[in-house]
Amino acid sequence: MSDQLLIFDGSDYTYEEVGIDEEFESEGDVESEDLEATLHSLQKLSFLLGKGQKSVAVPEVRRQREVLDDFVRNFCMTYNLHKTLEVFEVEWFDAKEKGRVIDSKLIMVPDEYSRSLQLTNILKRLQDQLEQQSVVAQCRAEMLEKFRKERNLHRMHHNRIAQEKNKLVNVIKRLRTHFGKYDGLLEQLKKKYEQAVKAKALMALERDKLRTIVEKAELFTEDNPLSPTYKGPKYGKNSMTPVSKPDPLISACKINPFHEARISVTDVRGYTLKNTFRGHNMSVSNVVIHPKKPLVVTASDDGTWRMWGLPAGDLIMTGEGHKDWVSGLDFHPKGMHLASTSGDCTVKLWSFEKSRCIHTFADHTQAVWSVSYHTSGDVLASSSLDHTSRLWDLFSMKCRGTLRGHVDSVNSITWQLYSSILCTSSSDKTVSLWDARSALCVQTFYGHKASCNHACFDNKGYMIASVDADGIAKLWDVRKVAEYATINVGPQSANRCCFDPSGLIIAIASNDQRIKCFQIDLEVVPVSELRGHEDAVQAVQFDPKGNFLVSGSSDSTFRVWGSFESKSKAGRAENPESSNDYPC
Repeated sequence: MSDQLLIFDGSDYTYEEVGIDEEFESEGDVESEDLEATLHSLQKLSFLLGKGQKSVAVPEVRRQREVLDDFVRNFCMTYNLHKTLEVFEVEWFDAKEKGRVIDSKLIMVPDEYSRSLQLTNILKRLQDQLEQQSVVAQCRAEMLEKFRKERNLHRMHHNRIAQEKNKLVNVIKRLRTHFGKYDGLLEQLKKKYEQAVKAKALMALERDKLRTIVEKAELFTEDNPLSPTYKGPKYGKNSMTPVSKPDPLISACKINPFHEARISVTDVRGYTLKNTFRGHNMSVSNVVIHPKKPLVVTASDDGTWRMWGLPAGDLIMTGEGHKDWVSGLDFHPKGMHLASTSGDCTVKLWSFEKSRCIHTFADHTQAVWSVSYHTSGDVLASSSLDHTSRLWDLFSMKCRGTLRGHVDSVNSITWQLYSSILCTSSSDKTVSLWDARSALCVQTFYGHKASCNHACFDNKGYMIASVDADGIAKLWDVRKVAEYATINVGPQSANRCCFDPSGLIIAIASNDQRIKCFQIDLEVVPVSELRGHEDAVQAVQFDPKGNFLVSGSSDSTFRVWGSFESKSKAGRAENPESSNDYPC
């Protein structure tokens, strides 16, 4: 055995080998007492060697392989083979004394036992890992089988869908080939249909003109109750029934005076905000202007309507009676009555002379959106959320007809001046024309891609303007039964539109708080944009003389734009509505 000492010689540390007496090594006693004595001797020797020097002894214990005799001794001690050990000791020392055993020629016993233990541990760990990997491999095999089955299933579905697709492609090809034969025929039929519709519309207009001429010729006969020379009803010999009153839808169908009138175009470029009036506590949903006087009536979501005097904005009258929001308003052509509609499913007639509601129509089953007086003032029309429009006879105070055809809410209704034609706009994205005498739809205009919020005629009755929830406004030519132009004021909803007295300026109320005005000529040109409202503009209407414009908004106000200065005398003389009364 050997050990090392760390000796400090004043400048550096050095290691020196220290030998052990051979008798310690020769005896090879591995018992604990001998080991302790050996360590004690080493410590003592280190102290003696290091006396008088600055050195530090650092013993290093090394494990060395055992020699053959020590291996046998340790083996016998381990398994308590004391007798065997005594016999071995005797024979071993006897052999050494006789020189048969030389220490220098003894071989070292290889440490196979320790190596075997290490290999055993390694083998055990590998076996554990092998078992874990076997479990994982089994799970992966099951997943692989599952994925294989799913793949086969998807492949089968894919093949089936591919076959069906090929079949459909073949069917479509055959259908295209088949219907390609009818393209020319369909085009011919479409042209014939358009020609027939135009001819029908022209014949209807011609018929109305001829009927008006005939009625004028019969107006001064003694048998006509409307004649100045009428002496009273005549009775037959065996009858006590007097002559009945003529139908107002027929008697009021006269030549429209606006056809021949020359009305100057309203100069909306010079319009500015003149007055702002906070008229209600909630949103202003509609405004109408009196046909003869500078009066405005506003409808609101607070369930009331109010009449205001212009230009001061004095409150003149308040109408209370509806149980829900008020939506539609319209003046009687003579200006003595007002009709209103509401979310309570009713239409009410108000008399300014009596200052109260004089009648309520309650035949609608859902909210009523709009109302309009006929030019004669004897028939009233209303549109409702129940998909219908109704005609009300103001003599009998009964419903004289129901217009059915729309498949969604009918949002607005208006009359063509001096005729029996009605125009309705609906949430089913269509605009329809109706003959009130037969309560039948005579024409439907398609083109809107969103709910139609409002539609109106110009004074001549030649043009219809309609607006929808996408901010699209369309102009329709009634005589050609075709779309005239499209105006995009989006992306926000367009709520209402109206023509000026000349029919060449259109104002559109939009949800973006603005009123956008366009001039209609060979092309539609934007001419003005009125800003001032703080919320969506819900209603807009021109003064019958074209001097100003009134708008209502969700900001609970109505505003007046333009000026109250009259037009030139020439302009007034050429405008049929500039007189005190409507021409009837």
